[in-house]
Amino acid sequence: MKAISGLVVIVFFVTVSRAQDSTSSVLTFKDAVNLGLKQNLNLNQQKNLLVSSRATRVNGFWSLLPVASISGNAGRNDGNSFIQQEGQVVNGVTDFVNASIDGSMPLIGGFNGLNTYRQSARLHDAQLHHVKRTSQDVIRDIARQYLTCLLDQQLVLINEKNLQLQEQQLTQISEQVALGSKAEVEQKLQEYQVKNANLLLLRSKNTLRNDLAILAQTLQIDPSVSFQVQEPGWTLATLDDLSLDTLYGIAEERRSDLERAKLNERASELGYQAQKGNYFPSISLFASYGSAYNYVYRNEIFNPTNRTFSQQFTKDNTQFTYGLSLQVPLHGAFRTRSAVVRNRVLYENAKLETENRELLVKSEVLLAYQNLKDAQATLEAANSQYEAAEVSYGLEKERYDLGISDIVALTQAAQSYTKAQGDLASARYTLLFQQLLVNYATGVLQAEDIP
Repeated sequence: MKAISGLVVIVFFVTVSRAQDSTSSVLTFKDAVNLGLKQNLNLNQQKNLLVSSRATRVNGFWSLLPVASISGNAGRNDGNSFIQQEGQVVNGVTDFVNASIDGSMPLIGGFNGLNTYRQSARLHDAQLHHVKRTSQDVIRDIARQYLTCLLDQQLVLINEKNLQLQEQQLTQISEQVALGSKAEVEQKLQEYQVKNANLLLLRSKNTLRNDLAILAQTLQIDPSVSFQVQEPGWTLATLDDLSLDTLYGIAEERRSDLERAKLNERASELGYQAQKGNYFPSISLFASYGSAYNYVYRNEIFNPTNRTFSQQFTKDNTQFTYGLSLQVPLHGAFRTRSAVVRNRVLYENAKLETENRELLVKSEVLLAYQNLKDAQATLEAANSQYEAAEVSYGLEKERYDLGISDIVALTQAAQSYTKAQGDLASARYTLLFQQLLVNYATGVLQAEDIP
C-alpha cells in the first residue's frame, strides 16, 4: 500500500506538470516530507530489518518452550534384522515401517535461552527506535534541501527585481546622455551593471534548477517533472519559554538514537550473560513415543508368522521413552571461552557507544539552541541592514538624479541593497526552519506535527 501511495503522488506530479504545460506544480513542505518518508531507501531498508528482528524475537520466545517433531521411515532390509515380536534375529528380506513423536524441553542451562530471548527483545526495540530516528533524519534532510530551494527562489526574484531596476536606470541615463546632461561613460558603466545583473540572475536560476533536481532525487520524483516549492505559513521560531536544561531533559527522554544505544548496550550485556551460561551444566527433559511394523519374507531357514499391521503398530511394538538429559561441559577447545570474550568486548564497546551518544545528544541540543538564538539575532540585524540599505539606495538615487553624486556611488548603493535583500531572505528562512531543527535535536520531531 505504501508503494502504491507513493506511485499515486508521483503520477499526480506528472499529470499536473503535463496538464499545465509551462506552469509548474507546487510542492508543499508537508507533501515533500510525506513523499520522502514513503520513498526513502534507507528508511525502507530499516523497516525491513525491523520485520526481521521481530521474527528473531518471536523465535527466541518459542525456543523457551517444548520442541516437538514427528519422524518416520519405511524401507526394506536384506540381511540380519531383529524382529521385536519374534524376539530373535532373522536373516532374510524384511519390510519395515516405524514412526515416532519426539519432544524435548530445556530445564536448566545457565539461563542461556532466557538471556538469548531477552537479548533479541532488546534488539527489536532498538531497531524500532532506529526506524523512528531514521524517519527524523529524512525529515531533517528534506527540510535542509527544501530551505535551500526556497532561498534560491527568493534570490531569483531579488535578482529579477535588481535587473529591472538596472534596466530602468540604463534607460534614464541613456535619455540624459542623448540630451547631453550625462557623460557617455556613465551609460557604458550602467550597461555593464545591466549585464552583471543579468549574469547574476542566470546563475541564480541555474542554482535553483540544480537544487530542485537534488530535492527531486531525494524524493524519488521523475526529474522531468517541473515543480516549485511553497513557502510554509509558519510563525518564526522562538524559545522564550524553554531553557537549555529543559531541552536537555526532553532530549534524554525522547531521543530515539540515545534509547537505541541504551537498548543495544543492554542487549550486548544479555548476550554476554547468555554465552557465560555455556560454562554450566544443562538439563533437558525428553520424551518419545513410537511404534513399528515389519514383515519378514519366508525363506529356507525361517518360516515367520507375520502379525497384522494393526496388531504390531498399536500393541506389540509401541514404545514410550522419557527422562532427563544431563550435559556437563568439560573441554570444548576453548570455543566457549572465545565466545564469552568476544561478547564481553561487544558489551564494553556498547557501553562506550552509549556514553558517546549521551555527549553527542547534549552537544546537538546545545548547538541547535545556540543556532536558534543566533538566527533570531541575525534576523534582527539583517532587517536593520535591509532598512538602512533601502534608505541609503533611495537617497543615493535622489542625489544621482540631482547631479550631486556619481554613478559609482549609486552602483555601490544598489549592490548593497541587493545584498541586504538576500541576507534578509536567508535569515528569515533559516529562522523559519530552526524550530524544526531544535525538535530534531531533542527527538520530538514528527511528520504529523508539521503544519
